[in-house]
Amino acid sequence: MTRGGEWRQRGVTLVVSLLLLAAVLLLAASAAGVALMGEQSARAERDRQIALQAAEDALMDAELEIEGRATVAPERHALLGAPDSFAPGCGSGMALGLCGRSAPGEAPPWQAVDLADGARSVALGGFTGTTLETGEGLLPLRKPRYIVERLPYRPPGAEAGAYDGYLYRVTAVGFGSRAGTQVVLQSTWRPADE
Repeated sequence: MTRGGEWRQRGVTLVVSLLLLAAVLLLAASAAGVALMGEQSARAERDRQIALQAAEDALMDAELEIEGRATVAPERHALLGAPDSFAPGCGSGMALGLCGRSAPGEAPPWQAVDLADGARSVALGGFTGTTLETGEGLLPLRKPRYIVERLPYRPPGAEAGAYDGYLYRVTAVGFGSRAGTQVVLQSTWRPADE
């Protein structure tokens, strides 16, 4: 009789050991899944940072262009100072990316224009000669792009309808190292001479 009891005890030990082994395997698989999700999250955040930096570079490029501190063609700089250069649809040629105000009730150009469209927005360095390395790995997939809008400037505290020159609203899109990663930034700029 003792012999049969020993066999039953060994059988239970085997079952308990298999259950513990299964639990350890589940914990290991769960830990591996969490580690993979963490890696994917870190990769996506790095890609977003690449796109953010590229968009910031485009904003600075537009600032250089507006201020005339880069080697901007005189024709382009003259267009930036002329209100009628900012046409609906964001212009073409030397007026590329210069977007006129929308009609009342319509979306403003920065919402209506596809910033990634090369036919309506300016690539970084398009008029300033600024360069940006693009490619694979830790580089943006493509050059950032921007548009410029010229808006009337009303100083704080001024009467309604009283304008004192102009300011420029620049909207830029930066691209990450993956095709689906984009960051859009916007800033307003009032040149010192306005």
